[in-house]
Amino acid sequence: MSKRLRRKRELHKKRKLRVRNKIFGTPNRPRLTVRRSNKHIYAQIINDLTNESLVQVSDLKPEISKETEDKTKVETSRIVGKYTAEKALDKGIKKVVFDRAGYQYHGRVKAVAEAARETGLEF
Repeated sequence: MSKRLRRKRELHKKRKLRVRNKIFGTPNRPRLTVRRSNKHIYAQIINDLTNESLVQVSDLKPEISKETEDKTKVETSRIVGKYTAEKALDKGIKKVVFDRAGYQYHGRVKAVAEAARETGLEF
């Protein structure tokens, strides 16, 4: 691994921890976190008190992957955000805290957040 890549990962980890120190998910208001890779996007709603994952959605799930064929990454992220909010509302979760996990609030991360808001989640 090159020095540049190692440094980039260190800085991302630092940003992620800085954000996580300020955000905490409770049973009343769990944490919606986003993880992205070059190809895929993942969203998860977590109760930090019990370390329990309440909802997990990614573009790898069969029902979502069928819908996201021939779509851009941002469009795919919107679909993942919509599915995440729908699953959360089905479980009775209406309010969440958004954790951008050290990523800029821009592009795919922003698309997940806005789609979840439009579908009915409050944060």
